[in-house]
Amino acid sequence: MSSSRIAPSLMSASRTLPARQAIRSGARYLAASRSFHVQARASTFIVGSERLKQAGVFSKSFLPQQVRSYADKVVKVPQMAESISEGTLKQWIKNVGDYVKQDEEVATIETDKVDVSVNSPASGTITEVFAAEEDNVAVGADLFKLELGDAPKEGAASSEPKKEEAKDEPKKEESKQEEPKNEEPKQEKAEESKPAPKEEPKKVEQKQESKPAASQSAAPEEPKAYGSRSENRVKMNRMRLRIAERLKSSQDTAASLTTFNEIDMTNLMELRSTYKDAVLKKHNVKFGFMSAFVKASAVALKELPTVNASIDGNEIVYHDYVDMSVAVATPKGLVTPVLRNVEDMDYIDIEKNIAALGSKARDNKITIEDMAGGTFTISNGGVFGSLMGTPIINLPQTAILGMHSIKERPVAINGKVEIRPMMYVALTYDHRLIDGREAVTFLIKIKELVEDPRRLLLNL
Repeated sequence: MSSSRIAPSLMSASRTLPARQAIRSGARYLAASRSFHVQARASTFIVGSERLKQAGVFSKSFLPQQVRSYADKVVKVPQMAESISEGTLKQWIKNVGDYVKQDEEVATIETDKVDVSVNSPASGTITEVFAAEEDNVAVGADLFKLELGDAPKEGAASSEPKKEEAKDEPKKEESKQEEPKNEEPKQEKAEESKPAPKEEPKKVEQKQESKPAASQSAAPEEPKAYGSRSENRVKMNRMRLRIAERLKSSQDTAASLTTFNEIDMTNLMELRSTYKDAVLKKHNVKFGFMSAFVKASAVALKELPTVNASIDGNEIVYHDYVDMSVAVATPKGLVTPVLRNVEDMDYIDIEKNIAALGSKARDNKITIEDMAGGTFTISNGGVFGSLMGTPIINLPQTAILGMHSIKERPVAINGKVEIRPMMYVALTYDHRLIDGREAVTFLIKIKELVEDPRRLLLNL
């Protein structure tokens, strides 16, 4: 269809039909024509912009479906990590009809490692969702549809609800006022229907007088049952399921063995007490005990590389770096964010990194990258009051150090009994790779460096 044939059709439609229908008819002709040019359209059919707005030309319903589809965007489940192919849709932060800005969080997907936030790639309104909460969603699957555009005007959206509320309010008030009126006649009728209570007190007295005689022959009452015996079943989340699988796999795979020792914390506690205020003032970080154990472990791992190695099939992988996994307890379970290249850090660097990762883990903002890798793990059960325990190896690592609570105990010092702050430590190791001699040597090295932190300065 040429532009010369379209012009008469448009003009005749504008004369015989109302403005809105005429414009729609003209738009269909224009959309059907492939040879129609902008110059011909401007010269043959001119309508003011205000009239077009009144006719609804710019509304979404007026546009052809082919044009409207370009204004919608389907957002898919994002790629989370190489080892993660699916997750559980834990929560919809936004719902259908909500307007979201670019990078605003829309949903949360729970994986076996962390919770992943799904953010909106652009600004727009959510028009459709393709999954419900607690559904399993695969990476790359359609998650929700987004209508791109600006936020709807508040006046247009809020005018109708206000009118409805205004209509409902008088009804509520009327119903409240009517309730007392209805109650009065009911009470009067009830009073009229009641029989005269003249003889009732005598009957009650007779019953009360006969009770003692009846109670003598009555059987003793059974004792009441106390307490509740209800049960509640809760579905395990993905993280807890994954933790259970990994721990069981570790027990079934590794030849786990644990060796113990005890550490005198006197010197380290004195060092901390002396410099903790200065460290907090200068570096804005708390000086704790964890940094000393992390640094001591890094030095010991460099001296005994087998403890820092891992098993991959029939091969042993030796790591020339130390990536320390530090166990952090969260409401959803235990996570192990990783400190990279600990061998190059000092006490202050370690404390800063531990504080940052711990805060992210507790706020549920830890990422998969934060927990990837790791060559050795430290678990501090002492913060919960643990006196002694045997930690489980975090595969594919081959050893884990367990710290415990500090308790004052009598110990022999130079032939005398003294009260010292002591801590039990435990090293669980994979006997397939690490021999007992290496494990004991490793734990004694940590003991020496923690008991006398000056040895680190002298490289002893």
